[in-house]
Parts: sequence; C-alpha cells; structure tokens
Amino acid sequence: MISQTMTAALPDTPRAASMPQSLKPPRFLSARTITALILREMESTYGRQPGGYIWAVLQPVGMIVLLSMAFSLLVHKPPLGTNFLFFYAISYLPFDIYSTLQGKIGSALSYSRALLFYPRVTWIDTILARFFLNTLTLFTVFFIVTGGLSLMYETRAHISLIPLMQGLSMAAILGLGVGMTNCVLGGLFPVWDTIWAILSRPLFLASGVLFLPEAMPAAVRDGLAWNPLIHIIGLVRQGFFPTYENNLVSLTYGYGFGLVLMVFSLIFLRAYYKTILQQ
Repeated sequence: MISQTMTAALPDTPRAASMPQSLKPPRFLSARTITALILREMESTYGRQPGGYIWAVLQPVGMIVLLSMAFSLLVHKPPLGTNFLFFYAISYLPFDIYSTLQGKIGSALSYSRALLFYPRVTWIDTILARFFLNTLTLFTVFFIVTGGLSLMYETRAHISLIPLMQGLSMAAILGLGVGMTNCVLGGLFPVWDTIWAILSRPLFLASGVLFLPEAMPAAVRDGLAWNPLIHIIGLVRQGFFPTYENNLVSLTYGYGFGLVLMVFSLIFLRAYYKTILQQ
C-alpha cells in the first residue's frame, strides 16, 4: 500500500516543483489602469464623432467669437488690451478649464460604474484618469487658441509664465476639488445635481469673464473676491499683461479653496464610495 502511494505521487512531483510559488501582481498596476481608462475615455469622447479632437478647439472658439461680436457692438475697446477676441479668450478659457473639469470629475464614478466592479480598478483611478486627460486637453486648447490669436492679431501681450501657469494650475485644482465634492454630494444626495446646476449658473457673470473686477464699486469688488475664479482669471490676465494690477489675487485663497475641498472629498469618498456606486 505504501509503495503504491509513493508510486502514484512520483509523477506529480516534477509538475508541483515547476509551478510558481506565487503570482505577483503586474508592476505599476495603478498607472496601467489609469492609462487604460484614459484611452477608453479618449475613444468614447472624441473617437466616435467626425472631427474628433477638432471639436475640443472649435467649441471654446465659437463661444469666444460670440462674446467678442456681442460686446464689440456695445463698446469700442476691450477692457484690457487692444483685441476683443484675445481679451475674451484669456478670460473665458480659464473659466472653461474649471467648468469642464468639475463636470467631468463630478460624473467620474457614474461614468465608470461598471468597471469599478473589477478588483484592479479603484475609484481614485477613475478620477485621476479623467483629471489627467481633460487637464492635458484643456491646457493644449488654451495654448493653441491664445497662441493662434497672438499670431493673427496685434494684442500687445507679453507672456509671463509664472502667473500664467499659476492661474492655469489653480483652475485645474479648483476644478478637481469642486468636481470631487459634487461627486460625493451627488452620489449621497441625488437632488444635489439639480441644486448645483442652479447655484452655478451665476458663476459665469460673477467670475470677471466679461469685465475687470477693479472697475467695479468697492462693495461689489470685495464680494467678488470670495469667488476663487476671480483669482484664477486675474492671474491668467497678469500672465499676458504683466502691467495689469489686480489687488484681489491671492494664491493662498485660490489654491487653498481647491485643496481643502479635495481633502474632505477624499475622506468621504474613501468612506462612502460603495454607497455612492449603489445609488
């Protein structure tokens, strides 16, 4: 009986020895997941429509042209610089960066809900994928449009990279923070999406896209200073017109507002993301 048992066990010995002791997870797993999510989003957002990424440029350009045509009929000179198109480009595009990012990130979990049931895809991967892709796209559009207008028209702009990049990065951080906050609130309280759509409507007018805040009365100017978008747009304007003075700009408040929202959102997302996915 013993010899038969030993004989039966002998053929399995080489096979058992050849089996790997452990299956190690792929290296850079999170980076690979984020890259895959980015490629998926690129395909679904721009890959399925004629023109593809051209629309990412044409949409903000159309808005800028409409603003320029409308206000050139009312006033003969833009509030800053010499060209209406350029003034509204450097005012509207930073606002568009914030607005697009907060919308995309706010719907990140619902957009990738089915993929989150896979163990290798986490909720933070879906947020980072949307943030990286849309930030790169929006920054590229910004430089294409502003650079093209600078070549086409005499704008009298002199680029100062430090305030310009501070303003753009502040817009990205604020969009990330607000988007993550809306992701939490919209997931836990579905009515929040409707409330936020109502609350955010006046932002376009209250963010200084159409005017210079320092030209407003003191009481209005002090109230506008609580809007972080005022600081973003002010920095971008300083990046093209270094002589433009905006005493409302505060790096501490602008960055701090977005970072505080981001930290609290991370805490609540980590605790309640399963509840959000079940809504």
